[in-house]
Amino acid sequence: MDLSNKSGISEFYLIGLTYGPDIESFIFSLFLCMYFVIIFGNFLIILAIISDSHLHTPMYFFIANLSFADICISTTIIPKILVNIQTQDKSISYGGCLSQVCFVLTFGGFESCLLGVMAYDRYLAICDPLRYTVIMSPCSCVSLVLLAVFISTVNGLLHSLMLLKLSFCTNQNILHVFCELVQVIKLACSDTFINTLLSYTVTSAFSGVFLAGIIFSYIQIVSSVLKIKSVQGRNKAFSTCGSHLSVVFLFYGTALGVYMSSSVSDSSAKNVIFSMMYIVVPQMLNPFIYSFRNREIKQAMRILIYSGYYFHKLN
Repeated sequence: MDLSNKSGISEFYLIGLTYGPDIESFIFSLFLCMYFVIIFGNFLIILAIISDSHLHTPMYFFIANLSFADICISTTIIPKILVNIQTQDKSISYGGCLSQVCFVLTFGGFESCLLGVMAYDRYLAICDPLRYTVIMSPCSCVSLVLLAVFISTVNGLLHSLMLLKLSFCTNQNILHVFCELVQVIKLACSDTFINTLLSYTVTSAFSGVFLAGIIFSYIQIVSSVLKIKSVQGRNKAFSTCGSHLSVVFLFYGTALGVYMSSSVSDSSAKNVIFSMMYIVVPQMLNPFIYSFRNREIKQAMRILIYSGYYFHKLN
């Protein structure tokens, strides 16, 4: 199928980011630095976990996958922003736009699934430690990640394929820096009832299920930890959850901001701000959260950096 003929147009224009020529270099450098921090920080966490056998546990396996998802969702969006700024061309092809919608929803959904799985992992480790190693076996961990990939891929494909049924007229300007689902639906001149219904119900149910699971897990965790008589034992139990809770609040807080702003506001400035907080800020801060709050990862990263330094020095 020729996607451009189906919709009647061949491209969209991403006009959410407006700037003067005097700050173009600053905007480009800012996005480039943020992208470098995201790639380097998350890649370093993945390498640290792979290289240290002490970190070959379910919790760190899920953290490595979360870092991979951070790299993927950022790579789906930021390089295109950099190219548009550098070439001063804000266009994106019709097929490229639908692909971007699909990948953003897929990797965003994958992160949401992983955060739910990680909460379940912490629940078993603290509330049912005797059966933890049996339930969270290597096979079970891989199966949970594959299930998360399957669910998020179905969610992304569902919304992006439904966009193929829409017809777009003369207005090709997207008030965003990337092809965000709600903003693309707003440009359609055909009936968008089914698409709008799906974007609200499926997204709400998809995120709501995992968020409810996270809340339930932590209610059980807090209840179990409060029964521990030792203060040191309580602190140790809570410390294993601190990093995950920080990431959960950061991810779902910014995601809610994007969801609300794109639904009720036509202000491109607000949409861009909230979207950057969702697409860039959590992915950029996750490596710092896990490295600063997790002694094992911090030590593994230090060993990895020192090993690379001495290897380079010897050569």
